[in-house]
Amino acid sequence: MHDNSELAAHLMFGWDPLWVSSILFVATYAVIVSEKVNRAVVSLLGAGLMITLGVLNQETAISGVDFNTLGLLSGMMVIVAITRRSGVFQYIAVWSAKKVQARPWGILLMLSVVTALFSALLDNVTTVLLIAPVTLLICHELKMSPYPFLFAEIFASNIGGTATLIGDPPNIMIGSAVNLSFNDFLINLAPIVPLILLVTLGIIYVIWGRHMQASDDTRARIMRFREREAITDVTLLKQSLFVLALVIAGFVMAHPLRLEPATIAMFGAALLLLLSNLKNKAAEQSENVHQTFGEIEWVTIFFFIGLFIVVKGIEEAGVLRILADQVIDLTGGDMAVTAMAILWVSAIASAIVDNIPFVATMIPLIKSMAPSFGGAEHLMPLWWSLALGACLGGNGSLIGASANLIVAGFAERAGHRIHFLKFMAMAFPLMLVSILIASAYIYLRYL
Repeated sequence: MHDNSELAAHLMFGWDPLWVSSILFVATYAVIVSEKVNRAVVSLLGAGLMITLGVLNQETAISGVDFNTLGLLSGMMVIVAITRRSGVFQYIAVWSAKKVQARPWGILLMLSVVTALFSALLDNVTTVLLIAPVTLLICHELKMSPYPFLFAEIFASNIGGTATLIGDPPNIMIGSAVNLSFNDFLINLAPIVPLILLVTLGIIYVIWGRHMQASDDTRARIMRFREREAITDVTLLKQSLFVLALVIAGFVMAHPLRLEPATIAMFGAALLLLLSNLKNKAAEQSENVHQTFGEIEWVTIFFFIGLFIVVKGIEEAGVLRILADQVIDLTGGDMAVTAMAILWVSAIASAIVDNIPFVATMIPLIKSMAPSFGGAEHLMPLWWSLALGACLGGNGSLIGASANLIVAGFAERAGHRIHFLKFMAMAFPLMLVSILIASAYIYLRYL
């Protein structure tokens, strides 16, 4: 963190870094919301201007990029791209759809519950990488708009991811900063997750579910699917499931092994690339690897790189620090008020900026409050408030969480663009409902 005088020396025309970074941040955000220019292009331009105008130097800008998140994303995208070729995801989708007689609301419910469960056990980004393509396939067969299904899955992924240490990046950060284990998150956050999911799905049923209709003809077509026929390569399926099992075990054991999720995902991706190409000649291997890397959602990866640098700009200029300090001033050192303020501010801020940089700023701030609350051990309600606010708040807009952007990327590729404002108009109020439930939980359990 630099002070403003040090930054101002490098800024063009001696401008105030606080204002320059704020204007750049707001302008970048406004253009992303307008959807007139591709979001990756906008975030990279914003990042370039932060550096060119002198708010950041290149070294500081790079330090703002969360390579753990990018490595986790890229590694899991590679694993998913290879696993997809075995046909296992079509198998799961068809099996789920047939279990509910191919009724649209039943399918939405099944896929949402599967998404929430996988998000807690894998992480929410990996989960939507697995579920979104399958959802698009089923909706195509049912001749239905995939929007309500994808909307429900975005919510389910962020709600499910709240339950565990590995489910959502903010939890990984809080866990490592405060030395909390996988079990700590399970005991403290998992109990409220099923209720939040139930209420959310109830509201989605009222909005869309009761009007969902598919013709007998399209339903019959899905019921005629033979899920076994979806499995096209049994050897690849075994290799993929073996590597996926290793990666999941790695995530669960990451804390004692002192490994970051990105390392586990990248290593798993490299292992699966090796196994799936062992029998091929050199030229065929090259072609396969090229094809696999071509399936990575590069637009999402580069959007993140730009966004991390833009947010690093307002963080370095002290904008996030000023905002967080104001919260603490306003609460007057009262534990209940502070916990609620952290919960609500985290939720609203996480809907507007990516929750990772916000949590990174809040961690040292909460730590510095230990003396006024009688020691670090008394801060636990604040940590759980931050985790719930940041994870659930990610549902508030399309750029609130990594998982949302991945789903939007898949939808755009399939010709079903998810519009920023249309999504936010429904998602933001629904996110606030989940924060209300979380407020009651925090208050009753810890305060």
